Amino acid sequence: MHKNKIWLSAPHMGGSELKYVQEAFDSNWIAPVGLNIDCFEHHLEAYLGSHHVAVLNSGTAAIHLGLILLGVQAGDTVICQSMTFSASANPILYLGATPVFIDSEPETWNLCPIALEEAIVDTIAKGATPKVILTVHLYGVPYKIDEIRAVADKYSIPILEDSAEALGSSYKGQQCGTFGDVGIFSFNGSKIITTSGGGAIVTHSKALKDRAIFLATQARDIAPHYQHSEIGYNYRMSNICAGIGRGQMEVLDYHIGLRRSIHEFYIELFAAIEGVTVFKVPNATYFSNYWLSTILINPLETNGITRETLRLALEAANIESRPLWKPMHLQPVFCNYPYYGNHIAETLFNNGLCLPSGSNMTPEDCNRIKFVILKLFGKKEVISKKR
Repeated sequence: MHKNKIWLSAPHMGGSELKYVQEAFDSNWIAPVGLNIDCFEHHLEAYLGSHHVAVLNSGTAAIHLGLILLGVQAGDTVICQSMTFSASANPILYLGATPVFIDSEPETWNLCPIALEEAIVDTIAKGATPKVILTVHLYGVPYKIDEIRAVADKYSIPILEDSAEALGSSYKGQQCGTFGDVGIFSFNGSKIITTSGGGAIVTHSKALKDRAIFLATQARDIAPHYQHSEIGYNYRMSNICAGIGRGQMEVLDYHIGLRRSIHEFYIELFAAIEGVTVFKVPNATYFSNYWLSTILINPLETNGITRETLRLALEAANIESRPLWKPMHLQPVFCNYPYYGNHIAETLFNNGLCLPSGSNMTPEDCNRIKFVILKLFGKKEVISKKR
């Protein structure tokens, strides 16, 4: 086995992060308040344009607060994309609400507009209008923004936009994270940029941002003593982590370019391999950061090679890969909640694989991956294009 592991998506520092972290130490702002937090939020707001951002200690915290800001309470119903990470759905249960899961559509692998409307109509018929629609941009590919918004507006249901995987992705030139009534990002170690752990909530108004910060800092009332009239949470990002974020923002676009070049590497690599499709955006109105490059394998066209065959071959070479997210409606903890759709998400999970996509992958890493894949599929062609 090769000594150095190729990870699915390793953190990639730009060089300035330590400077901002050191500033936090030098100024003794080792707390969830300070210059790094203010600057990181300003950088994100400038990147998104005309929106307000509050940085938090995780994307999950951002989803939890987003649901609260949109009025979700115990007993409410929240519609959620089934094919996603469990952090999208867990906060629904934190609040005592009921998740209703929706299948994917085949073009973007995201929320199916047809199944979404069926779920809304059926839920209303049962006496409960859904309180929120929780959308996801899977693997950095925007969902069908216009179609989903049309359904949401038709029934006057707000959208909580989970852009955990989509910082830098856009649709018709508008940044992901800004399409929902509230949006969120994640900055954990594997994301397009990282603060080691962290997230952000995106709002359309300063008042809503201030409300999010109030709730994220234990809902402390204005008083000379500690007084609390509401339940709050310890969700604010630390000034140290925000320092990492400031440095990461300086290389965000560059790292997106590197991820997209990795995606092109896979497009070229699999071009001559029948039965393998590299997931990509449907058309030019979509721009993806390609946080993770993913493929679908049809074993009927690959002489029986499955996604698990490839995963194990890569693992034997000390190369990490991973099946697609297992849909929420198939998870033991969520399997008894309502689900609308067919079997698209299930089929994607059974046949899909996430491939190493880190922006710090080297040409040597790419050659190692290429060697394993060409050998498995019995191909001898040498691909010369460099990323």
